[in-house]
Amino acid sequence: MKKNIILATIGCLVTVGLHAQWWDHTDPLKLPGSVNGMDSEESMPVFSTDSSTLYFVRTFDESNTGGTNDQDIWQSMRQEDGSYGDLKKVNNLNNKFHNGIVGMSGSGDMLYLLNTYAGKKDTQKGIAASKNKNGSWGKPERLEIPGLDIEGDFYGFHVNQSGNAIIISYNGPNSLGEEDLYISAKSGDTWSTPQHMGANINSSGFEISPFLTASSDTLFFSSNGMGGEGDADIFYSVKQGGWTDWSTPVNLGSRINSEKFDAYFSYTGSSAYWSSNREGERSDIYMIDILTPPPLTISCVGTNVSVYGGDDGSVDLLINGGAGPYSFDWSNGDNSEDIFGLKAGDYSVTVTDAVGQVATTMCSLDEPEKVIEPVVVAKFENYNFKHNFAYNKNKLSTKRGDLKKFLKSIKKDLDAGRTSITINIYSSASTVPTQTFGSNEKLANKRAENMKYDLLDYFKKDYASKVNIVIVSSKVDGPAYEEDAGNTSKYEPYQFVRLETE
Repeated sequence: MKKNIILATIGCLVTVGLHAQWWDHTDPLKLPGSVNGMDSEESMPVFSTDSSTLYFVRTFDESNTGGTNDQDIWQSMRQEDGSYGDLKKVNNLNNKFHNGIVGMSGSGDMLYLLNTYAGKKDTQKGIAASKNKNGSWGKPERLEIPGLDIEGDFYGFHVNQSGNAIIISYNGPNSLGEEDLYISAKSGDTWSTPQHMGANINSSGFEISPFLTASSDTLFFSSNGMGGEGDADIFYSVKQGGWTDWSTPVNLGSRINSEKFDAYFSYTGSSAYWSSNREGERSDIYMIDILTPPPLTISCVGTNVSVYGGDDGSVDLLINGGAGPYSFDWSNGDNSEDIFGLKAGDYSVTVTDAVGQVATTMCSLDEPEKVIEPVVVAKFENYNFKHNFAYNKNKLSTKRGDLKKFLKSIKKDLDAGRTSITINIYSSASTVPTQTFGSNEKLANKRAENMKYDLLDYFKKDYASKVNIVIVSSKVDGPAYEEDAGNTSKYEPYQFVRLETE
């Protein structure tokens, strides 16, 4: 264990929870300003709720209350350029023993302090609280934690922002190593007996300097018993249920952790801070800026099915922004990025990136229309008839012209022994507006209905049981209308009634 740092913990001042992992961050640098001294040691950074005031611990400063080897609480004000200066010791909170802030309430009016300020010649190992009154910190009052009995010189505390949980690092009952993490929870005005937080986050080495996010679901701490870069590395673990159920700790990596001692991690807003002696024998406060990943957006391009009823469609998903790796949840149950072998239909997908951003989109696949093949009747022909109407016209006579010839051919076959025949009606109206019928759809329907009525009337006397008349389609078709109704050659092919037999 590092000899120079007096082990304690830091306050919880974060405004947002940190889950699972970061996307990226800047390279570490020493905190700008005058906080880090040439010969002193700085640790345990704690920020006011608006980050305007930095509280920290300074050791090996001859101006400390108890002398050079004492540990005092100092404060520094944020300057216009973002650095921290204007250093001074905090009034009413320092004595001749080791002092440190181990938490701050979310409202910023309560500090939690290392040790209990009991007696003039000695201090008890424990934790105290000081309330701010009219801009000054009041006399620290001891917090009673049943069953807490600390032996030795190495221990620490952390109080979460809600003020209802204290994490304690010390060599307590059932410890697995030099120092383990324990939890004491508050119920009403009473704190519970410290409970070991489990083997998942405690090792045969030491676990120290705990720090909980504002939501109390992510725990940062330092350990020398879980491998890593150096003497002590910073890890994080995510709460899985109760206070003794945590995920496998994850090392914050070689950009944050050094070959030496790294501990007392905290972060506020979009910046994180910790103590490290990577550049010397004594520790300084370092910082990083946490980078925000670009927004996640997605789109898709579909390839339609090539034949009616086929299954050769596909969807190509396009991803922009976010932080990989990505997970995919398609409406057809597929979990790959692009999907293949698809029938016509709608396919939606939800994409989640590595930092929890979610985006959803849908792609629709079409297919060609079903081809209807006319039924060939043995020994008898099928007949086709088509008539193109002028604008707004909708009726033909069965007593003259090509329609008369078409119907006489059908009668001839029926007289020759054809047992039945179906006449399919197809009608269409162009896109040229019609005022007579109200809408082009109504005009197309009228053409089909008039034709059906006339055919039924034509065959009703002797052939009604042998002739089946069906309206197959009635639609508006053709090029979009461009205020050129006089161009009849353009629109006339889409103004018709067509008869097909089968």
